[in-house]
Amino acid sequence: MQKVHRHLVSLSPVAKAPSSFSRRYLHLAPPFLLDDYIPRYQHLSSLDAARKRSAAYSHLRHCNLCPRLCGVNRYEKTGICLIGAETVKVNVIAPHFGEEPCIQGHNGSGSVFFSGCNLRCVFCQNHDIAHQRNGFDLTPEELAEWYIKLQEVGRAHNINLITPEHVVPQVVLSILHARELGLRLPIIYNTSSFDSLASLELLDGLVDIYLPDFKVWKNSTSRRLLKADNYTETAMESIKAMHAQAGDLCFTPDGLAKKGVLVRHLVMPGKEDEGQEIVQWLANNVSKDIFINIMEQYHPDAHVGKPRRSSVTSKSTPLPQAGASVVEPMAAEKPSVRYEDINRAIRPEEVSSVRRAAEKAGLWRFCDPPEHGGFNI
Repeated sequence: MQKVHRHLVSLSPVAKAPSSFSRRYLHLAPPFLLDDYIPRYQHLSSLDAARKRSAAYSHLRHCNLCPRLCGVNRYEKTGICLIGAETVKVNVIAPHFGEEPCIQGHNGSGSVFFSGCNLRCVFCQNHDIAHQRNGFDLTPEELAEWYIKLQEVGRAHNINLITPEHVVPQVVLSILHARELGLRLPIIYNTSSFDSLASLELLDGLVDIYLPDFKVWKNSTSRRLLKADNYTETAMESIKAMHAQAGDLCFTPDGLAKKGVLVRHLVMPGKEDEGQEIVQWLANNVSKDIFINIMEQYHPDAHVGKPRRSSVTSKSTPLPQAGASVVEPMAAEKPSVRYEDINRAIRPEEVSSVRRAAEKAGLWRFCDPPEHGGFNI
């Protein structure tokens, strides 16, 4: 026992903590502890970089970046996502403090919110960005310059690409250009998991952290709420491919995530059974060491709770004949709202049931609120 204790102390950076209080050091046991980390794109050879540039342009000429498989030449017209080839549309670029503690750190995550999306989630909490394409246009080169600003001016801990599934070629070109400009931060691919394997192959060697959502389990739910027929099968394939590239989530001694996969699941009203299936699948098919955030932030948004568009048109009622009794017309029914079954806040017991299922399946690395002043890693 004493020998094990000495071993852990020798691995802990606390014993070598500098006198400055600019960084907070925490205990973390291997194998999820990294002494240091160099982003994957820094290891890419010039030949591999050239091949990725060529592949990126090829994808844009016959788009197969997601399971929609629009197949359009995005230099000439757009597909489902409504975004062309030469630029991306961006809504916000700034250090962001709404992510997991190990992602946002003390300085924030350098977040890039892309406009447009290849899903049409009826409850989308960023629907003004994802569905309405609000924002400004940037070339890959201009986007790369923003990465440098986030690094040098914002002092962000990483570059967090949010909803980038439909602009992967432009993202690839921007990362390769930013590397030449001096980018040194890890790249986060923050996705709905509605990606194609060809798209993830293009990202291999460039992305350090995959941050996928696994939204729903049943195909009937994905068709109704995500407007996608094959979401579940696609998410399974995508998350497996992401984990094969990056592995389980790992940290440097300052508590910041540097590489690996962090899966998010937003628990939805009445859908806790689907969450239970998702966590069981992750444990049995990906890794019991996978880092997971079981989220309880759901609230009705976008189309949920809005009045139905269609209404029954009443026909004119004929006048009663002489001697017939007059019957008062029935009071008009109150118009029902759209997606009424999820038009409420989540209940604590629904979240708890998913958490219990995850623990029962063998998952143990959860993104919980820290019980101390540092990060909970």
